[in-house]
Amino acid sequence: MSEEVARMNRAAMQAMAAGDLAGAESVLAEAVKRDSGSVALWMNLAVVRGQRQDLQGSQAALRQVLTLDNRNFAALLMQAVLLDRQGRGKEAAIAYGIAIAQAPPDRHLDPPTRQALERAREVHGRYVEELGRFIRERAADASGHCAPAERKRVESFIETTLRRRRRYQQEPTDFYFPGLAPIEFYERGEFPWLAEFESATGAIQRELGRVLVEDEKEFEPYIQYDEHLPLEQWRELNRNPRWSAFHFYDKGVPIEERCRRAPETFAAVRRLPQAEVALRSPTAMFSVLQPRTRIPPHHGVANFRLVVHLPLVLPPDCGFRVGGETREWRIGEAWVFDDTIEHEAWNESDEVRIILICDIWNPRLSPDERAAIQAVITATDAFNGAVPAAQI
Repeated sequence: MSEEVARMNRAAMQAMAAGDLAGAESVLAEAVKRDSGSVALWMNLAVVRGQRQDLQGSQAALRQVLTLDNRNFAALLMQAVLLDRQGRGKEAAIAYGIAIAQAPPDRHLDPPTRQALERAREVHGRYVEELGRFIRERAADASGHCAPAERKRVESFIETTLRRRRRYQQEPTDFYFPGLAPIEFYERGEFPWLAEFESATGAIQRELGRVLVEDEKEFEPYIQYDEHLPLEQWRELNRNPRWSAFHFYDKGVPIEERCRRAPETFAAVRRLPQAEVALRSPTAMFSVLQPRTRIPPHHGVANFRLVVHLPLVLPPDCGFRVGGETREWRIGEAWVFDDTIEHEAWNESDEVRIILICDIWNPRLSPDERAAIQAVITATDAFNGAVPAAQI
């Protein structure tokens, strides 16, 4: 903005403050002819026209702002306000939703803008509720013919369509095998061995009790990175016993002494279709989370394997989230999930939480695909000539 145009803008602001809206608009209209690329000038012109009840003129100025900066929060919000003032309810609600998505934290907003944003949330929230009811009524016949697992997917589809549920995807830190569906929690029916695995809960709990007494020193912090590495969300838990584990495998090889200490636990794990990749997998462990401790949102290493949790010691106020679904554990009830989808866990109680964690092949993989995965990773490690930094 040249000094002359800046002077014109200041003059227009003074005219607005004095109540001379016509004079302010005249000056700004001339200013945008001289500098059509100024977001500030177009925004001020939109405001003046809005105050003069020239809603079409104000919208035209806002279109110029959004042509220059299509994520401009002030312009998006004002555009929705103008639609609201014209009684164009659904259009205003949709426009408010777009503005809300670009809104900065409330603490950075002045009182009038905060008030307008509150109105935006109210109108958009009411619209989403009404749209949700309408969709479910119209889709009831179709979804009623679906199996329970299918209905769950339909409901997730509705929630993501309404933008009330974030879409989570697989984001493995190391290995991504294409074509595998991003499923947060898998349906039990895909794992016919799950009930037998759960039936070993009592024996596993007894062995855990002995290990806690006799092998306490064998538990080690689950997160162990060198300090010079980028720790990001793991800084607080790095080398910290607040999240510790008793591992049954070391780089995919059973730790014989530990397996002998808990033979029924190891036998239950070995009956599962574990993902076997040289130097990396299988994995299995007793995972201990101390009181008042959270495991931050993170992603697993590889999407070709899934993770099994079996709760063993479970105080209240413990939870687990995978993607958009949050669940509470129940003693002896296992679940299977894709840990390459963002997930987190917490223990808000005053007691420890302990679960058995192990891995399995993704059941959607053919035997030939599993063999190919093993070959690719083994070849990668052989070429690099080093022990992998992370187990799968």
